[in-house]
Amino acid sequence: MVIDGAQLFVRYAYPPNARGSCGPPDSDALLHYGQSGVTDPGLRELAKGFAGAYPYLELIAGATGIPDPLDRRVVEAYWVGNGLLDAVGIRNMGNSMEDRFRARTGQQFPHLIEGVLAGGVPHHSFHVFEIYPWLGLLRDERRYATALTVLDRCRIRWGKVLAVAGDEAVVRSPQLAWDGTFLSVGEPVVETAKYAVNGTGFVAGLKEGDVVSLHWDWVCDVLSVRELHRLQHFTARHLEIANNGLEHRGAAIALEA
Repeated sequence: MVIDGAQLFVRYAYPPNARGSCGPPDSDALLHYGQSGVTDPGLRELAKGFAGAYPYLELIAGATGIPDPLDRRVVEAYWVGNGLLDAVGIRNMGNSMEDRFRARTGQQFPHLIEGVLAGGVPHHSFHVFEIYPWLGLLRDERRYATALTVLDRCRIRWGKVLAVAGDEAVVRSPQLAWDGTFLSVGEPVVETAKYAVNGTGFVAGLKEGDVVSLHWDWVCDVLSVRELHRLQHFTARHLEIANNGLEHRGAAIALEA
């Protein structure tokens, strides 16, 4: 079933919202929208409250001439990846980063902008690997986990469903690895992820063998072969920038601290 862009946004935005990491303080409302499949002005207003993700949607839509930031193509570009990303352009990316982050990062802003100059595009993995470490959020999250775990859980990752039971799925998914110098997508591990609450979730008919996307501890969507390749491509692109494209490697600094 093809869902609209607002519903696709819910699937990826709900997991961090439910744990209080981003977005408006009304995760129950977001869950209800995802469970019901209803898109209305209330859902659109909730989406605008995601100060991390929504400006990227506005950037992609504005740069590509798409009127609605919640157009499915735009939402897919940010969370999973598609051809819209390379059409945004370095000037639009740089201007957006200037508007959003210069005041927050001060003298560190030139370090942040290195990721744009190295070829970063407005994909969620760009934000996780190139922007997030400079915002001080990794340090804030350490009350929950190590910096490596935060980077791993915050990125959109992929996995294969091994079993489904109740509201949870057992998934084999590669973890982020850190060898003391470089980040990489490491070996798969088996984990348990939520996909529903009280029997109702976002992905209907989830079954063994499905390849899915995950965000924090939730299954977000079932991925086609093309979608999987796009997610892997943009993740690899921004890992390469994080490892080799920057003079000031924010992720490495956070991991070494």
